[in-house]
Amino acid sequence: MLQENSEKTSSNPYKSRDTIDRRFSVAPMLDWTTRDYRVFARTLTKHTLLYTEMVTTGAILQGDNPERFLKYDDCEHPIALQLGGSDAVALATCAKIAETFHYDEVNLNVGCPSDRVQNSLIGACLMAYPDKVADILKAMQDATSIPVTIKHRIGLDDQQEYSILRDFVGTVADTGIQTFIVHARNAILQGLSPKENREIPPLKYDYVYQLKKDFPDLEIIINGGIKTIDETISHLDHVDGVMMGREAYNNPWILSDIDTKVYGASACVNNRFEALERFVPYVEEQLAKGERLMHMTRHILGIFHGLPGGKQFRRYLSENGHKTDAKIDILLEAIEIVRKQTTKHTCI
Repeated sequence: MLQENSEKTSSNPYKSRDTIDRRFSVAPMLDWTTRDYRVFARTLTKHTLLYTEMVTTGAILQGDNPERFLKYDDCEHPIALQLGGSDAVALATCAKIAETFHYDEVNLNVGCPSDRVQNSLIGACLMAYPDKVADILKAMQDATSIPVTIKHRIGLDDQQEYSILRDFVGTVADTGIQTFIVHARNAILQGLSPKENREIPPLKYDYVYQLKKDFPDLEIIINGGIKTIDETISHLDHVDGVMMGREAYNNPWILSDIDTKVYGASACVNNRFEALERFVPYVEEQLAKGERLMHMTRHILGIFHGLPGGKQFRRYLSENGHKTDAKIDILLEAIEIVRKQTTKHTCI
């Protein structure tokens, strides 16, 4: 089943670290960086590296319909599959499956602090077992020819010493892993919710900068609390890449500046209306396959963030998009509400 479906996906144009430009990426976010969001993001940026939500090995190897976690649209390249798990054999198998589905990268989650994943020894708690992480990543690399990367925190609980982070990275790097995506906060395993873990532990960007100094041959990507293009460019003076999280979801128009200001390439679109017009055919296609409108439109509610008509756009989609018979007309009507409130479309 998995192999059969993988043949329907385009071949992988990114075969090594050297051919994936990780200067900017959107973080994997549960329930948010779905296929629908990623397709919309592609109307705004061609070069940004996109990540799936974290997918556990159990969902792929033991689920009733693993393909639903793995399928994506051809336009999403470059795209990385993030895996959650702690069994080296299972993760190696899933890494190989990622290759058959022509993902451009496979990433191991060693940063999620939620209780649910801790109970299965998934996510940030793995940082307490660097040798185990190294064994896992070696098995994954042995199983696939596509790049294997890791996303992790700077430490656990009350750990404050930079040396702990340095030694963790050193142990993992000995396996041949070259790309480290570092969320510049500790993960507090008890007492904080996942949301609080993204906000309360202090950011220590200097720790990530120091990693690049100590490991100049490694690719170091910084993540955590980054909200603007100016911040992105500033970080790129110190590290190899920037991963942006919730700001890229809540205010997706920020992605429209990435190709020009980070990659020095042409912009994908001139305004928000053009981006939505490019998204409409995909929405129509998915509606014809039985997907509900709200499952797609929930990802674009922030496209007119802070602009005249933005609140009305969100309200109209929220009040009407959830209806079982909602069709493309609902989205088109919501767009028209905003269009009527502006006479300079290029401004938005």
